[in-house]
Amino acid sequence: MEQKKNYYKQMEEIIAENSALSKKPSLLLHACCGPCSSAVIELLSDFFKITIFYYNPNIFPPEEYSRRKNELSAFLEKFPPAKKTQIQLVEAPYNPEDFFEATGVREETYLQSEPEKGERCKRCYQFRMKCAYEYATKNQFDYFTTTLSISPHKDSEKINTIGKLLEIPEKTKFLPSDFKKKNGFLRSLQLSAEYDMYRQDYCGCVYSKQNRGTDV
Repeated sequence: MEQKKNYYKQMEEIIAENSALSKKPSLLLHACCGPCSSAVIELLSDFFKITIFYYNPNIFPPEEYSRRKNELSAFLEKFPPAKKTQIQLVEAPYNPEDFFEATGVREETYLQSEPEKGERCKRCYQFRMKCAYEYATKNQFDYFTTTLSISPHKDSEKINTIGKLLEIPEKTKFLPSDFKKKNGFLRSLQLSAEYDMYRQDYCGCVYSKQNRGTDV
């Protein structure tokens, strides 16, 4: 039986390798919301020059999308590690059709009722991470990764596999992660409470909202 990969340890090893560099490597961090970004920023800001990439056309409805983006933006302006390292926020275009086309949920209707961590979610991770990676390579970032693995509802194996497949090492490297480990998810809850952040009760798409029993 193949031993389960320790993505957190892989991340720590990369950080250690870079510690001797005179200049912090640049990191494009795909983020889905403020609460998921909080503990990740706290963990990585001493080791990378971070830019946040907000690309989430899966989020429904548009008001929810804007609320999460605004919450993230406000958090960056008052969170000491983000202020100290001057973390920038880049917003990609919001077009919900990107989500439906990339996941094929209208054609493959069984995907609509899947629980989280299924094929629908895998496809959603993939197209958002692909967009982030394309931005990272175009803008010559040293690394890219995503905050998605901080959630216990997300499949870290799928997330890291997608990231590694996207990677072109001579351009931009993928930073493996499982940010929920070592109390990462707990720390995100603590920071959310400390900064009075809005924490959503569903992942983002209309189907996650329906499947959680939340009114649409």
